Amino acid sequence: MLRRRLRQSAEKNQHTERWLVSYADYMTIMFAFFVVMYAIAINKEENFQILSDSLEQVFDKSARQQSQQGEGVTGEGLLTDRVTPEQELLYGESIQKQESGPELLDGQSDTSNIKQKHLGKPLDSLLTKLHSALIDEIRDGEASLELNQDWLIIELSSGMLFSSGSSVAHARAKQVVKIVKDIIAPVDNYIRVRGYTDNESIRNEMFRSNWELSVARATSILVELETLGINPARMAIEGYGQYSPFADNDTAAGRAENRKVVIALSKYGLVQQTTENENKAESDEQVQEAAPEPEVELPSDDNSIKIIRLPHGGIRITTRNDSN
Repeated sequence: MLRRRLRQSAEKNQHTERWLVSYADYMTIMFAFFVVMYAIAINKEENFQILSDSLEQVFDKSARQQSQQGEGVTGEGLLTDRVTPEQELLYGESIQKQESGPELLDGQSDTSNIKQKHLGKPLDSLLTKLHSALIDEIRDGEASLELNQDWLIIELSSGMLFSSGSSVAHARAKQVVKIVKDIIAPVDNYIRVRGYTDNESIRNEMFRSNWELSVARATSILVELETLGINPARMAIEGYGQYSPFADNDTAAGRAENRKVVIALSKYGLVQQTTENENKAESDEQVQEAAPEPEVELPSDDNSIKIIRLPHGGIRITTRNDSN
């Protein structure tokens, strides 16, 4: 009888304490749940990102494998495409963060705003004048005009300017150059005289290659411009030989088109030096005006002592006789 009571009491106590295990599991789950909810409620985005990263590592879930919307772990928010260790070793953090350079203000990319460069006469106005002056040559195919962003190009046929294999300008060439000179002389735009040839080789007592022929022809036109009064500081020579053709050298017409001299006017002009000369003249005048007054010897009772008035108001007393 006693044994039965003891067994019933033990079974009763066993069933009574079993709920503690379930309660402990429940409390553990609730504690974890409140920890997660508290972390989600944090306003700081950095802390939330740290929590999201930790959860992803624990549960091994990638945000890219989900299609949910919003700002959560799988949305458009914090967990973006990750950099693999190999990519981070090769490229660093810049693979995700592309730093942009300094923002340019409007007009800064335009080279015409550079203060060191002086703009010359507008090229479009020169184009109009040259077209009117060279209308006959343009109609006959001996000249052509082209305007781009930086240059006004005057193309003159070598057949009109020179004999074959020669760099001596014809009388006709001098007439055309004078027409061009009358229009470009009053302005200060830079001038480039460029020589071109075809691909037919030349080797004589004057020229060993097309390089020399193209440079010699450009030089001949430049010297003619200088003789007519163009400021030589504005001009320069460029020789291209046969290596910058305008047309195909396989045909006679193409070779004829490639033999030419180009007078190119830049949109930039030569900075005038008159201001510097004027400043120098003004400085010379100021130096002359500020020239020191001559020293004046004051009278003295003692002939062995001299009192000299200095230009700036002081005096000098000396016993030296400079006349000896």
